[in-house]
Amino acid sequence: MVSLDDAIIARYEKKGHHFEVLVDPEAAEKVIEGEDINILDSLAIDIIFKDARKGEKAGEEAIREVFGTTDITEIAIKIIREGEIQLTVKQRKEMLEKKKKNIVDWIARSSMDPRTKLPHPRERIELAMEEAKVHIDPFKPVEEQVKKVLDAIRPILPISIENVKIEVKIPAQYSGKAYGEIVQMVKMLKEEWLSDGSFKCIVEIPAGMQGEFYDRLNAITKGEVVTRLLK
Repeated sequence: MVSLDDAIIARYEKKGHHFEVLVDPEAAEKVIEGEDINILDSLAIDIIFKDARKGEKAGEEAIREVFGTTDITEIAIKIIREGEIQLTVKQRKEMLEKKKKNIVDWIARSSMDPRTKLPHPRERIELAMEEAKVHIDPFKPVEEQVKKVLDAIRPILPISIENVKIEVKIPAQYSGKAYGEIVQMVKMLKEEWLSDGSFKCIVEIPAGMQGEFYDRLNAITKGEVVTRLLK
């Protein structure tokens, strides 16, 4: 369980009743993102409050009337997902930075400069977001905010969300290990084992993953991999 000092208050009002839970801020974010977690492990106290600061418990009759159950897990998740989250200034700043990083990571891995067909560096994306004065919501899922961010930075930074196709040829001495890595990282469109034991394939990946993909293949093959970006 999270300590009382680190917990935040999640509030929910309905039918004239007020309900609160004390929850770990990171756990609350995961619940809002749709992750399946054991919320009881992330509550400071497994109680549904009417007023958490005063220690006033919500009445069972009011709980049943609003939620149709007294199951704390079900109720806590509903309060977190549909209610309001109260953060300290420090907590909000930390969660905003984390959410911003996750959004930048998503864009960097999934996008490219349509002129060069190459990924944009993270720093360039961050600068464009700052210039566009993009507002980030610490409690909205990344995927829900990406479109708004992209619309805001496109006038500043040419950017498109696309997949690219890459032809890859791996020398025989590295083909076994490389094959296992490739199938885990990307979508394989075509594969062929050549008579000399080398491996050739065509893969499809988010445009922004090109650098990561090339770096990984170069590490496995000691730089002997041959790649070609297909038009």
